Amino acid sequence: MEQAFRKVRGDTVNQFTFASERRNLRVFAVVLLGALLGIAPASSEPVRKSGYVLGSETCGSGDLAFPRVQIDMKAGFCAGLVASDEDHLKFPRSIIQVPGRDLFVVADMGGWGHTDGRLLLLDPHAASGQRFKELLTGVEYPFGLVIGPDKKLYASTAESIFRFDPLADNPRSTVETIIRHMPGRRITLPDGTKLDEAAHPLKQFVFDRNGRLFVNVGAHSDDCITSAPITKPCAAAEGASAMAAIWLFTPPSGGVFPALKPNDPDPPHTIYARGLRNSMALVLHPNFPDPGYAFLQGENGRDLPDIFKPNEEINAIEQGRHYGWPYCYDLSTPSPEFKLVLQSGVYKSLCTGNPLYKAPFSLLPPHGAPLSMLYYHGAMFPELEGKLLVSLHGYRPTGSRVLIYDVDDHGFPKPAPPPVRYHVSCAADPTHTFQTDAGDVTAAPFEELIAGWHRVNGARPQGAPVGMTVAEDGAIWLVEDKNQTIIRIDRAVGDPPPPLPCDTRSQALIDQLAAFVAKDAQNKIRITALRKNLVEKHCVGCHSDFGLKAGQSDADKDAAVLRFMLSQDGWIYPGDPASGRLRARLRGIGAEKLMPPGGEGLPKTEPGYAALLNTVDLLVARMVPGTPMRIKLGLPQRKFVSKANKECGEIPAAKVVVVTQRNAVDKPGFSRFFRPADPYLNGECSDDDGYYIRQDFLVPLP
Repeated sequence: MEQAFRKVRGDTVNQFTFASERRNLRVFAVVLLGALLGIAPASSEPVRKSGYVLGSETCGSGDLAFPRVQIDMKAGFCAGLVASDEDHLKFPRSIIQVPGRDLFVVADMGGWGHTDGRLLLLDPHAASGQRFKELLTGVEYPFGLVIGPDKKLYASTAESIFRFDPLADNPRSTVETIIRHMPGRRITLPDGTKLDEAAHPLKQFVFDRNGRLFVNVGAHSDDCITSAPITKPCAAAEGASAMAAIWLFTPPSGGVFPALKPNDPDPPHTIYARGLRNSMALVLHPNFPDPGYAFLQGENGRDLPDIFKPNEEINAIEQGRHYGWPYCYDLSTPSPEFKLVLQSGVYKSLCTGNPLYKAPFSLLPPHGAPLSMLYYHGAMFPELEGKLLVSLHGYRPTGSRVLIYDVDDHGFPKPAPPPVRYHVSCAADPTHTFQTDAGDVTAAPFEELIAGWHRVNGARPQGAPVGMTVAEDGAIWLVEDKNQTIIRIDRAVGDPPPPLPCDTRSQALIDQLAAFVAKDAQNKIRITALRKNLVEKHCVGCHSDFGLKAGQSDADKDAAVLRFMLSQDGWIYPGDPASGRLRARLRGIGAEKLMPPGGEGLPKTEPGYAALLNTVDLLVARMVPGTPMRIKLGLPQRKFVSKANKECGEIPAAKVVVVTQRNAVDKPGFSRFFRPADPYLNGECSDDDGYYIRQDFLVPLP
């Protein structure tokens, strides 16, 4: 455990402000003083936090009333913004309530920087900006948070599980490690291959009511594909310490694991179930392990470029069974790369006729990325009592939502015969049936507590829900990592507001940008270099094939890669490489994981890689014909408008835009520029309106 923490701040909990009564008196005093002096309250103009536009509406009551955010929700529910990027959250992943206290512990990974993680104490009654206190810092990839059978708080790092007292004067002094040597970020595969960056080092875990501990040990890669022909099973998923598995640790009599001393070995484990790529969503029915009660897993399956393939899964976990990864996907579709492995040996006909294999209990929307599951038990929402909630973190139109499943008396979702349809946000086909290569299939239907949480310029960002918990008052607390927010779901009155419209890059705009690149000789060279030296060399086979197919010409391959990148939410903002997620991911800027895995070492180990990153920037910067110009320094931001003088948004000073008409022909005194990065748009204008800014707000680049 000592290696998991580099720096710990043992600030005492009794220094944390739990003084809502004093705060309410101060607020009352300020209001009274203003009334006596004749000072009117400030206007209720909207403010922006983490990309959300907040008005005067709240969700909740008393000092648990938080600014209401515009998220499309089931009738009778609302979402309040408890914490945002202004609270210095970096990459929050999970949340749990401290038993008997109106306080919460939050795991903030900090990013993928190995030991950037923190465990934080949240006091929701404190004033905004003062709600968090650091408990532990320097933690390597904290994720799981669970209240154990002894009512103590347990947490995980990449390799360990420990318990500690978040209310102690010095929380670090209470840390007791119970497991310390699970496969983490740095692993050695059974064939001797050493990996400095495994794909799935995060550990989720659950206790059953007998104190047994079930731990997700995720796969080292997306699909375990190696050089063809593949003739042997996936080595990383085999043996007594298999990845892509759920490990079982059994405590001694009494049901509580002892704290490990420095030279103690880890408690023994067995492989409870195999063939599970990444089990971040795990839940046990309260009566488990009594016979027949549910142990459910939400499978983050392999990725394919098709938005509807393959489906994610809900698996009913049974000891000793194999759930298919990397040999099978959907219900029983064999992975073509492993054809030879499926013809003989222990995995012969695994997906279709092998008693070792257990097919998914139900399918989940494809690319949904389930990251948490829980059974709801609480007084606030009796209509949810006993139902299964699942958060879908995925960024594609099938993700960004929270699902509600009806379950039977043993905790299993209730399947229905085909066709079973699910909602798809911002897609040409707004609903889709659960399908495999064999056609429509049986699946468990669901409602949506939070519907497609897609980005809407000027109103909200795209949501990426991760951890959930039910508080003792029955409210649902939700951690969302893309925008560094914590959200509390409470009861709402009246009809829900109408869903917000979709606002994504249109196919027509993608066609226009692709045509710009095709007509620019230098950018044609750049996209070829990007495709050959980055995408095909380092990216294909990780999470997508970027639209590349056998038999394509080089020109077709270049076009496929470009269109794939242009269609991803926020990857590329033409003319403004610094605002796009592609640059941030390739250079390891911010909290999201660096692309490709292990890429931090490529500028030193691969000749030309640093220049390749600059080539990517040049491709984006020069994608649109025009003159790059900088927003003049001075005010923090400059307003821009449509041709009809409607306000379209604001751009921060010093940002770069691509000016297409220095002297706008239809708006004297203004310059017309290409569509800016989405964060600067307020949603009031369209590309057809055009975007215009005063000429004196622009200066030439040096």
